[in-house]
Amino acid sequence: MTTRRTRRTARTARSAALVAVAAAAALSLTACQGGAKDAATGSGKKVSSSPAASRPAGSGDAPSNAEAGVPTSTATAHHSGTAPASGTGKASPVRTRTLVDGSKAEIYELGTQHYRAKIVHGGEVLATLETNQHDAGLDANDMFVVLTLDGQVHSWMGGGHQAPGTFKLAGGWTAKVTKLGDDRYRAQILGNDGAVDGTLDANQHDVGLDANGVYVVLSFGGVISAHM
Repeated sequence: MTTRRTRRTARTARSAALVAVAAAAALSLTACQGGAKDAATGSGKKVSSSPAASRPAGSGDAPSNAEAGVPTSTATAHHSGTAPASGTGKASPVRTRTLVDGSKAEIYELGTQHYRAKIVHGGEVLATLETNQHDAGLDANDMFVVLTLDGQVHSWMGGGHQAPGTFKLAGGWTAKVTKLGDDRYRAQILGNDGAVDGTLDANQHDVGLDANGVYVVLSFGGVISAHM
């Protein structure tokens, strides 16, 4: 009699344990399904944009401003040591280049025609540039840097002109630079015929442009420089 009661008690305990395991598995499956649904519906945030620079005709995939107006892009250059949070991209740089002042440019691919360059010296990030359907530029204490749509970086020293005014640039280009407000300048890039082939708008951020192999930077302080 005692043996039967012991076996019945063991079977009852084992059945209760199986029920508890099944209930826990059902709750776990429901939580996983809910989390996957939230992840699927919560992605894809849009990033706002602001006017920056238009390329001269024939200088790449972006149309000239004569054809389609001034395209938009995200903020072009950041002088702070913190990189923007936009973009997922790869965790490690796709390439590293040495700039003319000895600092390094670590270039990250964030997407199609979307790159970020961190300017690093002594292990510290001094500035960042980011392209998003547009070239980017930076005036770093008279060292000028352009990051192009295909993730290439170009740097040079000096050659700056202080706006407002009209200036001859490398490659035969002419720049007509006007002041639009505090920390805001616009440069019209003129061809040999005097027509406007490209526009740069620096609005509290430096901007850059690849003008058929001539690299141009306009700072938000009104300094413009170009290099081949």
